[in-house]
Amino acid sequence: MSPRTQNQALPHGRMVCLVLVMLVAAVAIRGMHLTESVPLKQSFEAFPMEIGPWTGETSRFDEKIYEALGVDDSILGTYRTARGDAVQLYIGYYHSQKKGDLIHSPKNCMPGSGWAITHSSLEEVRGTGPGDTFQAIKLFIENGGERHVVLYWFQSRGRIISSEYMQKIYLVVDSIFKRRTDGSFVRLISPVRGGDADAATQQLKAFAHDLAPVLHAYLPS
Repeated sequence: MSPRTQNQALPHGRMVCLVLVMLVAAVAIRGMHLTESVPLKQSFEAFPMEIGPWTGETSRFDEKIYEALGVDDSILGTYRTARGDAVQLYIGYYHSQKKGDLIHSPKNCMPGSGWAITHSSLEEVRGTGPGDTFQAIKLFIENGGERHVVLYWFQSRGRIISSEYMQKIYLVVDSIFKRRTDGSFVRLISPVRGGDADAATQQLKAFAHDLAPVLHAYLPS
């Protein structure tokens, strides 16, 4: 092939790629509109207030927050142990995720609420079986002199996802091949006491381990 022919073929190749991208996007958008609405396996009204050594008490956000989140089902509660460990649990579940009703990431929401994110990393958490682990996103946040550790993940259509980017990728893939966009966001928060962020992290990981089998009874796989 001559240089002239190669130069002419390049724009054509780019055009083919562009057309393919547009076709995939069109199928994805169509898939989003045709997806089924998938409810919880059972209502959060039956969610246990006793999880391992943790005893919980439910509460609620301001109604405006729920309106902004666009969530279909949710639970908010604080769980404590006899020795005083405390973890706030929030689970937001979406029957389907259409435009305007997508799972919100704390990395976007918390700075808008006055919390500064000072650290972000992945944390390994023990799962439900021997040797079973999953990754969660860990944040250190500050507001004035108050410090907290946050542990969260996305649990959607049988997957535990620890990446906002991959959460969006799987959302598109599953909308096409499974016609499902249901999903949940699980967030745990614990205060940092005495400057010991590691102790707060361990509390969250212990609670996440105890919580994992409970979630399977409520979140669709």
